[in-house]
Amino acid sequence: MSALENLSRYMLETYNVMKDTGLLLGSVGSDGKPNLMTIGWGLMGIMWRKPVFLVAVRVSRYTHKLLEENGEFTVNVPGKDMSEACEICGTTSGREVDKFERTGLKWRRGEFVRAPVLEGCPIVYECRVIYKDNVELQTLPEDLVKAVYQRRDWHTLYYGEILKIHERI
Repeated sequence: MSALENLSRYMLETYNVMKDTGLLLGSVGSDGKPNLMTIGWGLMGIMWRKPVFLVAVRVSRYTHKLLEENGEFTVNVPGKDMSEACEICGTTSGREVDKFERTGLKWRRGEFVRAPVLEGCPIVYECRVIYKDNVELQTLPEDLVKAVYQRRDWHTLYYGEILKIHERI
């Protein structure tokens, strides 16, 4: 089955984990060094007749630099025993810390992307960026800007075509 045909099968579990512990966004730079970032915001669906995972990454983040360099990512749905890794990956920067060394997580390159596919994840999405756009703060309601963008540190929205969905890595 194609990723498009399988998408609905994984959506509920992915959303439940995203709102609970967060998901692990995998990226890799032009130097080949992988990185992880915990994300709590994202959307899955169909866009331009393709299965798409949309992730929001602030422009100040190291992951933003890597996505700009490589244009591909993975979304790893962590297992129940990975909450500490999610905490570490959400509170430290890959600029200063090797998150794989710090967390002990094991990974391999994806089949279609160079970004890391994590062992122990029940679901992993391999994605290639097909479109991106910066959030324009002036178009958002002022209360949202005050609540989310106090430092004027907006997000880039990356629309990743889902090329492969792995189950039980």
